[in-house]
Amino acid sequence: MHEMSVALAVVDQVAEAADRAGDVTAVRSVRLQVGELAGVVPDSLAFCFELACAGTLLEGAELVTEAVPGRARCTSCAHEWAVGMPPRLTCPACGGTRTDLLAGRELQIVDVRWEDGGPAHPSTREPISEES
Repeated sequence: MHEMSVALAVVDQVAEAADRAGDVTAVRSVRLQVGELAGVVPDSLAFCFELACAGTLLEGAELVTEAVPGRARCTSCAHEWAVGMPPRLTCPACGGTRTDLLAGRELQIVDVRWEDGGPAHPSTREPISEES
């Protein structure tokens, strides 16, 4: 299951950050940006996250996911549009097929809240690596 490897990677990265921060006793919440085109099912990810957190510093942590809609831009006419699901990558304005994907593939940790409620990474956005 793809979502389990993502959940395990999130738990590993947050646990490492908590270890570096020192004296963190618990993680209360993890906020992720999940792009609509990332191939991740948020409900499955939440289930896997709960399992991956068991017995760790993150046990009981809330997973908050923020959906990021897919957006594209036509390289011919510069028109931008929401690509939707399944993704529409042909320009609705001119019919062009050369497009740049602007958003929608994100999968990154946006915020982590420790036991004391302070942000662990207030300005850092970490892409999630599935290579653990």
